[in-house]
Amino acid sequence: MAMMAYDEASAAAFAATRHLPADGLASWRAAVSRHLPVGPGDRVLDVGAGTGTWAAAFRAWYGVDVVAVEPAAAMRARSAYPGMVAGRAEALPLAAAGLDGAWLSTVVHHLPDLPVVAAELRRVLRPGAPVLIRSVFAGRGGGVSLFRWFPEALRVVEGYPSVAEVCAAFEPAGFAPVALEPVPQVSARSLRVAADGLRRAAHTPLALLDDADYERGVRRLRAAARRTPHAPVVDALDLLVLR
Repeated sequence: MAMMAYDEASAAAFAATRHLPADGLASWRAAVSRHLPVGPGDRVLDVGAGTGTWAAAFRAWYGVDVVAVEPAAAMRARSAYPGMVAGRAEALPLAAAGLDGAWLSTVVHHLPDLPVVAAELRRVLRPGAPVLIRSVFAGRGGGVSLFRWFPEALRVVEGYPSVAEVCAAFEPAGFAPVALEPVPQVSARSLRVAADGLRRAAHTPLALLDDADYERGVRRLRAAARRTPHAPVVDALDLLVLR
C-alpha cells in the first residue's frame, strides 16, 4: 500500500480538517469501550497516531497512558498529544509485552507489509490484548458520504486492504477476528461546513484522483451544500477487532 506520505502540506491539511467534532466521537467511544476494557494504569498503543487526537481522546475517556507512535515529523509537529514517539509500525521502538491494546485509525492502507506489522504488534502487546482497526476497507466504502460526491475515489479505496486481507495478514502472528462493525460518526456539522473546509491533501482517495475527477466532485459537493446547507454529514467507518 503506502499510498501517501505526509509532508508539510498534507499534514497541515489533515490537522485543519480531519478532526471530528466532539459529538462525532460519542459512537466511537461506545464502540471502543465494548472491545478495549482498559482504565487508569493501563497502556494503549496508537499506531500512526497522526496529530494525536485519538491518543488525547483515549486518555480523556479512560485515564490510560497512550503511547502514540507516528513516523511523519510534520504530523508530530502538529500533535495535540504530548510525548509523541517517532517510529514505524514495522519496527516499533517499544519493549515486548508492555501494552494492553492497540489502536490503528485510517492507517492500514499506508502500511506496506501488514504481516510484519502484525508480528510487531504481537511482540509489544500483552497476551490477549486486542488490536482495534478503524478504517474504510476495500469493498466497504458505501457508508462514507465523501464517495457520494467523489464516486471516482472508490477506485482508490479498492486498492486498500480488504477485511479478509487484513485478517489473513494478522493470522500468522496469532490474531483472529472477533468483531467487525460499522460505527456511525458525525464527520461535519453541516454540508456547508464540509464543503467550505474540504482540503484535497487531507484525504488519500482525493489526493490520488486526477484533477478533472476532483473538480467534478467539488462541484457536486458544493451543489449539494447549496441545496441542504444545514444537513449534518454522517458517515460510517468500520471497526475491526482482532485478538
